[in-house]
Amino acid sequence: MEHPEPLLANSLDNPPAEHPVDSPEHWRRFAPDLDAEKVLFSELVPGGGHWSYRLPRGVTLRIAALDAGANLALVLYSAQEKLERYNQPDSLKAQHTAHYTRGHVLMSDMGRAMASITADSLGWHDPLGLLLDNRLMHEKYGDHAYQSFRNGMYRSGRDGLLIEIGKYGLAKRDLVAPVNFFSKVTVDTEGRFNFVANHAQAGDHVDLRLDMDVLVAFSAAPHPLDPNPTYAPGKIGLAAWRSGPAPADDYCRAFRPECARALHNTDMLYLE
Repeated sequence: MEHPEPLLANSLDNPPAEHPVDSPEHWRRFAPDLDAEKVLFSELVPGGGHWSYRLPRGVTLRIAALDAGANLALVLYSAQEKLERYNQPDSLKAQHTAHYTRGHVLMSDMGRAMASITADSLGWHDPLGLLLDNRLMHEKYGDHAYQSFRNGMYRSGRDGLLIEIGKYGLAKRDLVAPVNFFSKVTVDTEGRFNFVANHAQAGDHVDLRLDMDVLVAFSAAPHPLDPNPTYAPGKIGLAAWRSGPAPADDYCRAFRPECARALHNTDMLYLE
């Protein structure tokens, strides 16, 4: 990671200051439209890198592809009760979809909205392709010892996410199917997955509003179906800002009745 932020593990009860000391403004490179007074932090994630945050409800993450062909595998867990986590089958079934874009909600296994996609320049993000694991990585790319290849980060998506969720006491049994932002996978008439190459271009972005207090972990390793024979994952830009919870006239609430119900279920957790 470039220039680690001092407040990545911020407390939900003690949000970061408006202007953290020594916090590089990476976001100005890929999200100059954001309100500087609301930005909490930003980060540049090298290809293959991974990280995690504990973030409160009402924060939005701008996720930007800084290179063409980038992929970001992301998982979510409730920060208040880690047994509640993002559920891929329920999210897709409830919203009658096989891909994500603006309006879609990432639902938990308790029927609550964990996060909502409030903006999307691309129109298709893959929820089905799972993760690059060590076996497939070695079959596709061979072995690259750090000392021999001087590689900054050569790691599978699965290992990256296991390292991150392990910081919060979670393990292999807790690793759920991720959302692969910036990747597109279609299904042919025979039921086979097809990876769409050159789907994302540098500058594409998606905004993910966090609808509850969450643990978010991610890996920028290649998509497991990416046919590129070289391990060359793209860089990702991240910026977090205070957007507030979903309002009554929220686009995602109106997108589908199932989204409205999931957001209502989450709102019930935060009644004052």
